[in-house]
Amino acid sequence: MTAGRASDGTGALAEWQRAACAFVSAAESGRLDLPLPGSGATWRRWSALADLAEEDLSLARLGEGHADAVAILAELGGPRPQPGSRWGVWAASPPGPGVTATRRGVAWLLRGTKQYCSGARVCTDALVTAKAGDEERLFAVAVEDLEPQEGSWPATGMAGSDTLDVGFPAVPAEPVGPPGAYTGRPGFSHGGAGVAACWYGGARGVGRTLARAAAKRDVGPHALAHLGAVDIALRTTRAALVRAAEEIDADPGDLRGEGALRALRVRALAEAAASDVLARTGRALGAGPLSHDEAHSRAVADLTVYLRQHHAERDLALLGELVTEHGAAW
Repeated sequence: MTAGRASDGTGALAEWQRAACAFVSAAESGRLDLPLPGSGATWRRWSALADLAEEDLSLARLGEGHADAVAILAELGGPRPQPGSRWGVWAASPPGPGVTATRRGVAWLLRGTKQYCSGARVCTDALVTAKAGDEERLFAVAVEDLEPQEGSWPATGMAGSDTLDVGFPAVPAEPVGPPGAYTGRPGFSHGGAGVAACWYGGARGVGRTLARAAAKRDVGPHALAHLGAVDIALRTTRAALVRAAEEIDADPGDLRGEGALRALRVRALAEAAASDVLARTGRALGAGPLSHDEAHSRAVADLTVYLRQHHAERDLALLGELVTEHGAAW
């Protein structure tokens, strides 16, 4: 991936190119070589993702996708990622166009358009969900033959994640696992909980702006009260993530059937905490950092978008159903 210059003439790297360069560097340096979920070091994996997110949420989105793809391939017996490769997981299925898989002899071909493909122009490979008849299957594809649709992600938030619609013009693909394996495996819940670590890291980055301001000057009692609440939110989320990681390491195959409950709980907690940190930091500091601190304003915009991977009341309703089914543990 060759970095270019932004079209505004300022000489600054375009957002997606800046994040793409950081992603390439992280992959080549080994920074994304993380322990697999359930390997006994799940918290170390999530802590590394949180660090990426505190640094740059777009980088974290790309890095989390790569790490998730590596874990999926290991769990489902897919092809081994080549050194230097950069993987994405493109599994969104919103209303609208989709991707279908057809078999030609022993080969599979993917056709259609997949939405929300993070790293569309910087990933070398991707895991893609597609409809094969009445069933959904997961496939591995090389990105070089795909057709990223520039301009399909005009948003300011997460601009660096390069999340585009991508066209599949009868692209050869390799099936990974049997039909339904992508969502049916234990690692689906483990990976979903891992995304919460990115939300936590992003919230930590936003909250540090408030902590730094309080350390430098008298921000007043109201801002200090907000800082106290931010501290509680972040420490509570961290504790929940550490506990969830320990539970996954103790039951990597999800033999207890608690994976979905765990993922929904930790994601809801992380989303609520991050939303609280966004609101309190803004109320405490006003427009100043949003107007004059580029890194902070980018982090706020990015986190606001990233949190919408949580499906709000829909996910809470599903959690309520599972609590009703399994019983309240509190």
